[in-house]
Amino acid sequence: MKKLKKGFAIFIFLLPGLFLFVSILIAPIAVSVYRSLYDWNGFSEGTFIGFGNYIELFTNGSIKFMTALKNSLILAFFSVFVQLPFALLLALLLGRGIKREKTFLSIFFMPVLISTVVIGQLWLKIYNPDYGLLNRFLDFVHLGAWKHTWVGEVGTALGSVIVPTIWQYVGYHMLLMYAGVKGVDIDLREAAMLDGATKWQVDRYIVIPIIKPIIRVSVIFAVTGSLKTYDLVRILTEGGPFQTTEVPSTLLENMLFLRNRYGMGSTISVMLIILCFAFALAITAAFKEKD
Repeated sequence: MKKLKKGFAIFIFLLPGLFLFVSILIAPIAVSVYRSLYDWNGFSEGTFIGFGNYIELFTNGSIKFMTALKNSLILAFFSVFVQLPFALLLALLLGRGIKREKTFLSIFFMPVLISTVVIGQLWLKIYNPDYGLLNRFLDFVHLGAWKHTWVGEVGTALGSVIVPTIWQYVGYHMLLMYAGVKGVDIDLREAAMLDGATKWQVDRYIVIPIIKPIIRVSVIFAVTGSLKTYDLVRILTEGGPFQTTEVPSTLLENMLFLRNRYGMGSTISVMLIILCFAFALAITAAFKEKD
């Protein structure tokens, strides 16, 4: 009886959190799954079509979901293989206790604190073909032939989105890894140094293996964040030109608010959820296999 009362008390205390979890996360996902099975414009009664939206998503060339997914995967590639190594390098350097360590930490983390809308507007000014800093710099170094309308050309638009994305979030991953680096026992470092190891050997063979769980989290955040990216693409290119920078989130917006295809929009949102979970599980499995 006493255990039953204790269990009931625990359930009562957990109930508010459980209610919020179900109402804010589980319920919207369930509604999206339900609506994805209908051809629905958001106003009239929907028509049940089963998996018709999912089939159309992958077979209808005019929707360009595969193009949007490919762009997100390209962004994920650069996030994992450019952004994260740079963040790890900064974390290792700052973790050694260099002079003005806290100042550098604040500087590198500052872009994370700035609104993405502000960052988008900042980079639009940098990319501006008339007065932008990038084209002005190319003129200054006598490389005017390299000037472009960076966010308006098919060949440069996607790269123009990737660069500010990496710049904004490198400090976020650096801070995660920095916390792990600072948590490494100083005795391990000193013992390795006494045995003749260099600082880079200490980082490679001691620090990095110890912070591998944090690196795994950063990889998951980088990949799933790339799949969900929206703000910068919306501000810089709006998915153009000619959908060359379209990502699933901007395609979702297009389906919902421009085409009034709420059923298809729900289908895209469900696919995003599935892809994020799938990649998170795959990355976790890959790190376990290495361990």
